[in-house]
Amino acid sequence: MGNNLLKGKKGIIFGALNKDSIAWKTALQAHEDGAEFVLTNAPIAMRMGEINELAKMCNAEVIPADATSIEDLTNLFEKSMEILGGKLDFVLHSIGMSPNVRKGREYGDLNYDWFLKTLDISGLSFHKVLQTAEKTEAMNEWGSILALTYIAAQRTFPDYGDMAQAKAVLESIARSYGARFAKINKVRVNTISQSPTMTTAGSGVGGFDVFLDYAHKLSPLGNASAEDCAKYIVMMFSDYTRMVTMQNLMHDGGFSSSGITDEIIGELTK
Repeated sequence: MGNNLLKGKKGIIFGALNKDSIAWKTALQAHEDGAEFVLTNAPIAMRMGEINELAKMCNAEVIPADATSIEDLTNLFEKSMEILGGKLDFVLHSIGMSPNVRKGREYGDLNYDWFLKTLDISGLSFHKVLQTAEKTEAMNEWGSILALTYIAAQRTFPDYGDMAQAKAVLESIARSYGARFAKINKVRVNTISQSPTMTTAGSGVGGFDVFLDYAHKLSPLGNASAEDCAKYIVMMFSDYTRMVTMQNLMHDGGFSSSGITDEIIGELTK
């Protein structure tokens, strides 16, 4: 049951592919908490996913947009303001894809054209979203813009490949643009570093099942679920977090602060 945390607020949610995606669960939670929003994804992702089903559940319209295209993003922001009847209060960037990871390329044998594509889709697109939001004057004062990231931006993990560099770029953009947007009209910009989560993107990383179990045992609270991440996102969109900006917020059950746990010791001493 919602708490009307977002009553009267309007926004855009990127990246709701299917029921497993964090963006999908965020849309459901935001709707339950009183928000109105537009859903968007790249045309190819829309063909693969079930976004129209979600739109019906949330009474939302869908606008296809390639987040690497300034033209598409400009159309998205302008049409969203028309549909919603005013400026926006929140935006969720839940976008990530690496052709190298998807096609199993070793880190020492990257296709550099694909690497640039990874950086564009998974990192630079966040700057494009922010810049377009600024240029279209789409954001209300005290708005909130979030992107999802992962701790591989700071630490090495097998098989995460060039996505680690993309996430590092994403987090840096949040700090730099966060400083700018705060001065322009008090818009806050943050990233949320989520536990490994069984989404379509996550499950594409080699050995993901094993790592999911390891992360759960290393996290004192266990892995944070996609549903809990959606609730955290809604809180970050709300007026209760007005003074939080330029932060990389860990939502990982304590994983990022843990050295070792009894569960891991038990596994190693079997």
